[in-house]
Amino acid sequence: MARKLAAIAELLGRRTEQELAVEQDAAAVMSGFNRTAAEVSAALNITAAGARVLVGHAETLAVRLPAVAAALAAGHIDWRATELICARTELVTDAVIAEVDAALAEQIGSWRCWSREKLITTIDAVVTSMDAEAAKARRAAAYDQRRVDVRPDLDGMARVRANLSRADGAVVDRRLAAMAASVCPNDPRTLMQRRADALTALGHGCLELACACGTPDCPVRDRAPAPVVPVVVNIVATADTVTGRSDQPGYLAGHGVIDAELVRELAREATRHLVGLPHVSLEQAHRYRPSAALARYIRTRDLTCRFPGCTVPAARCDIDHTEPFDHADPASGGLTVAENLGCYCREHHRRKTFDEGWRDRQLADGTIVWTSPAGHTYTTTPGGAALFPDLTGRHRTPDTEKVGTRRDQMCTTRHANTATRHRNRAAREEVRVRCWRNQFRRFREFFHGESTATKPSTSPFARFVNHPIEPEELEPNWQPPPLARSDPDEPPPY
Repeated sequence: MARKLAAIAELLGRRTEQELAVEQDAAAVMSGFNRTAAEVSAALNITAAGARVLVGHAETLAVRLPAVAAALAAGHIDWRATELICARTELVTDAVIAEVDAALAEQIGSWRCWSREKLITTIDAVVTSMDAEAAKARRAAAYDQRRVDVRPDLDGMARVRANLSRADGAVVDRRLAAMAASVCPNDPRTLMQRRADALTALGHGCLELACACGTPDCPVRDRAPAPVVPVVVNIVATADTVTGRSDQPGYLAGHGVIDAELVRELAREATRHLVGLPHVSLEQAHRYRPSAALARYIRTRDLTCRFPGCTVPAARCDIDHTEPFDHADPASGGLTVAENLGCYCREHHRRKTFDEGWRDRQLADGTIVWTSPAGHTYTTTPGGAALFPDLTGRHRTPDTEKVGTRRDQMCTTRHANTATRHRNRAAREEVRVRCWRNQFRRFREFFHGESTATKPSTSPFARFVNHPIEPEELEPNWQPPPLARSDPDEPPPY
């Protein structure tokens, strides 16, 4: 793809030179860009619109983003991410585009297994931080274009389209979600239908959505009107951004990057929480549930589910132990520390728990390395750390040093311990079965008055009674059958 784009850029340069060299009436001349697009459309058998987009990207990479183009040619980035970079940097001024190009090329190496939303978030963060004034001006101009359209649609329906600021859109989204979740479980409507009805209820001046279950004992039908609960949206930003000492952009949870000026506007009346890697004592590390401060840090660090390509916001994810927590002996199992916790949506949490073919390993900086049933590895980095590098700073205390040492020991002995547990469990079961079979043989001999050696059993069941008494202690070199791995196509047992 990189060679194809380079060839298109070279063709565009030649056609542009020809355009400038020919003296013709301006109204009659065909631009070099359009001539190139026509040739590309015919050569690649794509539409004229698609050809114009491709020529535009080729020109952008050749003129404005040469470092990104070099990364594409070297195979450090794929075409999907390159397209996003071209589109998201289209409005960056020429004065700072070289800095943006260099910054993006430097970060490209860590963009592995990232979703489209995560790529957009990171690109927007770089663009906004290096072109803060232009980002502020673009946001102000876009805010002036806010609008809501209600137009008739087919079959008696209407289509509503709104253009709001990201913060206002997040508030509307959370309000509709809260109203849609307020009905009883017997409501027959889908979530999307309840959200649509919630919007209609707001139009009628109601802040509550009536339940449509139709049952006389509906638990929410006769409840007293609930007080209006403020809608909460979460914004992550550095302290320097909030206080005005930096123009580093912030992150609106679930909606993307916002510029520093908007962060300060929203922070004036907001409740603030200082988020950082909290101190974890040994007692807290041996508890199953993380503290509120640790949970807040994990969600801020990860931002989304940590499975490759998943975009579910961290607020809707479970916090799970990478090394499983040992409830019987917490000191020997996975500890409740930042280096052993990650956000997983419910689907991928179940996948990790019940599908033994998928295995994850977390590094000290929050990077998670996944191994698929086929043996392929996929690396995901925490989304918050890409926007706020200080989030992965590690504050070493005597307690956390002990926790880290213990975790390293568990990582080195994990596979051996798994094999030992499997062997011990299988050995106990083997001894139990042998004792049961021997007891069955003795009972038969007692009731029949003679052993199976003189009169074998002819029953088609329990044929083992004809075998001699088995030793009830295992041989020193006894080994169980290999641990069977689950079939990735097998449905989960729930």
